[in-house]
Amino acid sequence: MEVQNIRMALDRHWAASASGDLEAEHDIYHDDAVCEYPQSGEVIHGRRNLQALRGHHPGKPSGFAIRRITGEGNLWVSEYVITYERGHAYTVSIMEFRHGKVAHETQYFADPFEAPAWRAQWVERDT
Repeated sequence: MEVQNIRMALDRHWAASASGDLEAEHDIYHDDAVCEYPQSGEVIHGRRNLQALRGHHPGKPSGFAIRRITGEGNLWVSEYVITYERGHAYTVSIMEFRHGKVAHETQYFADPFEAPAWRAQWVERDT
């Protein structure tokens, strides 16, 4: 049952993220949640700080697409693509749950890049 509840909470969270509903988007977090952005070295303490940070983002996303959500127990991973004016950000969110809410999240962001021609014979292109 807990797995179903977490999955439903994740679905609500990502739908709210996509629609820009800051209150609903942050319902998933404990008040004392911690979110890390390893690439910038930032750590955000508390649900309210995380919500304020996201609410003040100068480049609001124009699109949001979930690629995959997978998890078990208290550890869940979401892969998604955020579309900004400048392009796409491929994103991975690792969420650790405590009593049905996120206690810790780590997010990784990556820009797209051109695939090198030398490996074309071994790969299939994702369109």
